[in-house]
Amino acid sequence: MAAIKRRWFWIPVRILLVTFLLSLLVFALCLLLGIVGLTINGAVRGIHPNMTLAYRAFAFPVASVAGAVALFVAIVLEFREPRET
Repeated sequence: MAAIKRRWFWIPVRILLVTFLLSLLVFALCLLLGIVGLTINGAVRGIHPNMTLAYRAFAFPVASVAGAVALFVAIVLEFREPRET
């Protein structure tokens, strides 16, 4: 019985941890793709690319949406799993 109460205590921690890690992973991958894309675009056009666009216009908005989706999915999976077992 004590294990069940302890488990309920850790559910919000797991949800927030999974959400944070997935958001961070998506941010890093999108930032990498944004930097590579801006570098290629700058090389093709012969201009110096503005790298802040990789953060502001690409990585942060995508990571925000991915974080919201990850939060929703983590909540659904955490509360759905105990009913199935």
